[in-house]
Order: sequence, then structure tokens, then C-alpha cells
Amino acid sequence: MTSPATRFDASRFDAAAGTYDDDPHHLDIARELVAGLHATTRPRLVVDVATGTGFAAFAALHALDPQRVVAVDVSARMLERAAAKAPTADPDGRIEWRDAPAVPLELPDHAADVVLCASALHLIGATAPPEWRRVLRPGGRAAFSIPVAADFRPSPEFRATLPTDLTLPADEAGAERIARAAGLVPVAVRTTAPVSVERPRRSFLVWADAPW
Repeated sequence: MTSPATRFDASRFDAAAGTYDDDPHHLDIARELVAGLHATTRPRLVVDVATGTGFAAFAALHALDPQRVVAVDVSARMLERAAAKAPTADPDGRIEWRDAPAVPLELPDHAADVVLCASALHLIGATAPPEWRRVLRPGGRAAFSIPVAADFRPSPEFRATLPTDLTLPADEAGAERIARAAGLVPVAVRTTAPVSVERPRRSFLVWADAPW
């Protein structure tokens, strides 16, 4: 069942869907996350959690050439925007767009080769990484981003909607601990470059493996 908080967040992002693609920050994060996976074999299934308008899903499709992508979001309007880009970006129809929650994922255990979550973990909370480990096959890879605490400056109204079970990391060691707490190891972390001096908007990019 969808919680009241999830419904509120969905309506907020429904309202933002029309201009979401105007901000290149989200696209840059998604592409950097996917590029850092360095896949050597073709994934059978990539899962993009909180896909928004599909930046990470499309990046994975072209960089990793998976057999299938499941892209999940609770915002119907975001998914509509993503699907509108699919005839050009996904002509083979390999991406399945699901209006569904990030936790729990409607997937069986060990079904996925890759789980992505770009620019959204801080909106979902601490229950998400253990769920990624559940759906990842042994040796599968998770890649996520999370804002640097010092650069994250939401409005008081927006901050009140955020989950309280996840503290934004102040450094790369803190970002690494999020993955390790879910049992995802080994972990690699990189900090993105500041967008500008006035509004740095740095993020930690994290790559981690499901243990064998």
C-alpha cells in the first residue's frame, strides 16, 4: 500500500515533470553512474529505481546493452515523460516503465544484474539499499548517487517530506558506509565536480557489488 508520504512526494514530482529535463545535472549524474560500471558482460536485467524521466534507464540501455530494463517510479507524470522519449531512445522497446514504489521492488530475489538509483536515494531512505541487495544476483552491481550534505539546501517544506532514516553523508567514507550497511561490497566512491561556486550541488557516486 502506498503511504501518505509517498503520495505527497509523487504529486510533487508530478508537478515538476514538465521541466525536469531542463536541468542537466540529473542527466550528468545518470551518465556518470552508468559509465562507472565498466560492464564486461551483457546484463540480462537492469533495474532503474526512481527513474524519473528515464535518464539512467536510457544511459544503461545504450552503454550496457542489457536484454531488459525495468524502470520504476511513483510519479505517473515522470513516467509519461520518459515513455514519450522511448520511441527514439528505446526503439526496440526493451525498457518497461512501472508505476510502482521503490521499496519493496516488485521483483524476485536475485533477478537483476544491475540496480541503478540516480539522484533519488535521499528521497527514498535507508530501506532502499538492502532491497537492491535482495534483487541483485550474487556478483551483481549497484550504482547510486547521493548529495553531499554540505551542498544540499532544500526548502523547509521540501525537507519536511524527506525520509528521516537516512543521513546525508559528509564525505566519501560516509557514502561508502551506506553501501556497506546493506552488505554491498567492495565499494568505490567518487565525488562529482561542483556545478558552480554559488550552487556546488556535488554528489557522491557509489558503485558496489552484491557478494557471491
